[in-house]
Amino acid sequence: MVLLFQTYEGPDCNGERGHSEASTRAAIESALAADAELDCSEITVTMLGSYAVLEGFVHSAGELVNAMLIAEDVVGKGNVHSRLLRREDGS
Repeated sequence: MVLLFQTYEGPDCNGERGHSEASTRAAIESALAADAELDCSEITVTMLGSYAVLEGFVHSAGELVNAMLIAEDVVGKGNVHSRLLRREDGS
């Protein structure tokens, strides 16, 4: 389940746009946390315009792909940039 927050996409109002980015970031973070198979404790979400940037560490390639797909469910395919690194267990 992906929680979508109401956003404002108007180009004129910077204050509203900041709120939109914050709510989109919160929606991605909530969706990542809701996935029982994903350890998102070391994932940070930032927004760069309409792009979501995922940074941090995951434990497997599957977690990396899963995190990307979850974020794309919120912001759309092609609007997620991953800077996630896979950390070997025990590191």
